[in-house]
Amino acid sequence: MRVEVAYATPERQEIIPVEVEEGTTMLDAVRRSGIESHFSGLDPEQTDMGIFGKVVKSSAEHVLRDGDRVELYRPLKIDPKQARLNRARKKQGEG
Repeated sequence: MRVEVAYATPERQEIIPVEVEEGTTMLDAVRRSGIESHFSGLDPEQTDMGIFGKVVKSSAEHVLRDGDRVELYRPLKIDPKQARLNRARKKQGEG
């Protein structure tokens, strides 16, 4: 079956198609894709992953289906609650 492995930075994005056998896990597909060789510092063992935008808790156990796109997520630089608070404060200052 065919799946894709995707990762992006602000500068670039890679989507790598991978042929895998039924029963392949997310982590196995990411390792097989070799995507970490395209991005320095990317460690699939320590990276959050999901399928089409939905986070999956255990990438080492989640079995893929044909057509899935495994997405590797960068860590957040700022807590989403803090980002909303900062935007609200900025907006109040403008009005």
